[in-house]
This record gives sequence, structure tokens and C-alpha cells, in this order.
Amino acid sequence: MTRKRILSGIQPSGTLHLGNYFGAIKQHIELQEEGEGLYFIADYHAMTSIQDGKEINRLSFDVAADYLALGLDPKKATLFRQTQVPQVTELSWVLGCVTGKGLLDRATSYKDKVDRGLSASVGLYTYPVLMAADILIYRSHVVPVGADQTQHLEMARDMAQKFNSTYKTDLFPIPEPRFNKFAKVPGTRKDPDGGFQKMSKSYGNAIEIFLEGKALKERVMGIQTDSTPVADPKNPETCIVYQLYKLFATDAEVREMGERYRKGGFGYGDAKKALLAKIETSLAAMRGRRKQLAQDRDTVLGVLEEGAAKARRLAGETMEQVRRLSAYGA
Repeated sequence: MTRKRILSGIQPSGTLHLGNYFGAIKQHIELQEEGEGLYFIADYHAMTSIQDGKEINRLSFDVAADYLALGLDPKKATLFRQTQVPQVTELSWVLGCVTGKGLLDRATSYKDKVDRGLSASVGLYTYPVLMAADILIYRSHVVPVGADQTQHLEMARDMAQKFNSTYKTDLFPIPEPRFNKFAKVPGTRKDPDGGFQKMSKSYGNAIEIFLEGKALKERVMGIQTDSTPVADPKNPETCIVYQLYKLFATDAEVREMGERYRKGGFGYGDAKKALLAKIETSLAAMRGRRKQLAQDRDTVLGVLEEGAAKARRLAGETMEQVRRLSAYGA
């Protein structure tokens, strides 16, 4: 029986933060025990916002080192850079030839990113086609996604079905989403309407995974809270500090802190200190491993090269069949 193939990617568009970890990376690492994991650094996608090759190379290395430090095992999962697999852009063109423009016109992510100031490039517009190629070229069965990528996965499913229908084949499995219970990690500030804002580097509300010392303390102690006096009862469910604490603490610890909030006499400063201590202890071993990897580039680059070789082999097998089915491979 073929093992379930799990595929996901992450853009090297900035230093990874707790939202990236709990929203994606932690799940990726856990899933390497459940099937054949393929995780790629989406450096083609990063080109929609970064046109500096040296910067993309630096960020891509950092993402790879972060994954390894956080627990990805190259013996169990495959880690590689998207640009190391040229077949993905070839498949992207083939998929584009069977995909209606109307499907891309309905992509809300494109509109949102343009509204936020990103250049309205063809690359950004056709992002969903490349993402579909990323998924389908490895004939993936499961794709861990956040809520913001749900529409793109639905589009990839549509493209798989359209290709299969057009060429009368069952080459591409229809990929299924896998959602994470921590899909939305709150940032350090709330939205203007008082709701939780997703942690994002672009929003300036992130806590980097490997931030430490004074910088980490300042970031945690600077988390936005309201002006409720220490003595008064508080609602933990509306507090960012409590929501972040829940990511690290045991169920019993979460219940205890919630009770202290509701009872009163427990200040936000105390909650922030408890959160800071949890971050420090939970990530200490990973932080040490990350420092070692920063000084051992050969190990990190070797993992990427080995992963890319496997990914190219799988992609090559798929493209042989795509060419044979389509006109240009006849």
C-alpha cells in the first residue's frame, strides 16, 4: 500500500515567528510520523515580493535551519527549495493551459495583497497555478493549510480535476486539506475593532521563534492589554497574553491561569512573566540546536541538496506521464 504523501511549503519572506511555528511548522513535524512528508521552501513564490536573490538565499537557508532545529528529521521527511525542482514551472504552464481565467479572477488573496501594496504582477496573479503545480507534481494526498490558503487548495483541486478530465486520466489524486487547530495565532496587538489580529511580520506584531534575552522580554512585556486594574476580575478569552500562553502550557496550567484571571488580583504583568518563562523553557533546546546549525552551513545545505534530488526524481516521474498524455509529449 502506498504511503500517504503529505506536501506543504513556506515562503522565505522573513524571519519565522510563533505564528509560523504553531500555525504550520509544528504540524508539519508531527505529520512526518504519519506519512511521506515533502516540505519545500517556496522561493519561487517569494519572488512576488522580494527581488533580491541574495536576500532570498539568506532567508531560504534560515528557514531550512529553523525547520531542522525545530525537529524535522531528514530521514523521515524531505526538505528542499522549490527552485531546485525546475519541473514545477513546466507543470505550472501545462496547468495554466487547462485553467480558465475566471478561476484566477476569483482569487481573494491576490486582491488582498494588491490592496496591501504588493505589486500587481503576473506572477502574483498566477500564484495559484504555481501552488497547484507544487502540490500535484508530487501527486500529494494531504496538504496542511491555514485558513488563508483554503481557496488556493480548492483551486488546485479544480485544476487536478480539469487536467484529469481533459486528458482522460486519473494521474493526479485530488488533494485533501489538513487544518491545524492553531491556524490563527494572535499577534501582539489587536485589530482596531478589538478582535485578535493574526500574527504576521508584515503587521509588525510578531514574536520571532528564536528571539531571546532582552529583545524577547521587551516583545512579550509589550503585548497589548487593556487597562483593567490588577485587583479586578478579567476575561482570559479576550486577552492576547492568555491566548499565547495556551500554545505552550498544559491543560492544567491553562485552567489555573484562567481561574486566576477570573478571580482577580492577577495582573497582566504576572501573566506576561508566566508566558515569557514558558517561551524560554519550551524553546531552549531548539534555540541551542539552531545556533549550532548557523555555524554548520554544510549540514543544512546537504539536507537541501539531498531533498531536492528526491523531489526532482518524483517530479520527473510525474512529468514523463504529463508529457505523454499531452500533445507536446506525443
